[in-house]
Amino acid sequence: MKTVNELMEHMIQDLYSAETQALEAMPQLASRVQNNELRQAFDTHQRETEQQVRRLEQIAQQMGISTEGETCMGMQGLIEEAQDLLDQLEDDQLADAAIIGAAQKMEHYEIAGYGTARTMAQQAGQQEIADLLEQTLQEEKSTDEKLTRIATSKVNQQATKA
Repeated sequence: MKTVNELMEHMIQDLYSAETQALEAMPQLASRVQNNELRQAFDTHQRETEQQVRRLEQIAQQMGISTEGETCMGMQGLIEEAQDLLDQLEDDQLADAAIIGAAQKMEHYEIAGYGTARTMAQQAGQQEIADLLEQTLQEEKSTDEKLTRIATSKVNQQATKA
């Protein structure tokens, strides 16, 4: 990579890979959820993630690049870690707490990626792209906050009593 555009291309492809991997993993994680509010949060975020993938496709089109080309090793590792942990747990409140933790790690990774890409787009004078990235960044932050609220108000309390 030698230019800002090449770096942006890498970032968009990496985010696209991260989101598509997350979309594949979500049903497996959601299938283990016991708490109804957490299950609804997963359903909502899956629909949001589908829209986020479409936004990344729109950004790639505007930039004249392909969405393919990068495999997000970070997300791949986070998903593998979540699957390994869940393989060690029963389907109960403790699994719900573990799922929230795994999902938040994924959200924090995405928040960092979208924030970095948004800032790079702003500084490169690509405001429309920056605005699309900002929209997704806010959705990711909102999901993280929702997961924190579910964890602290219900799931973690139930897990400590189990």
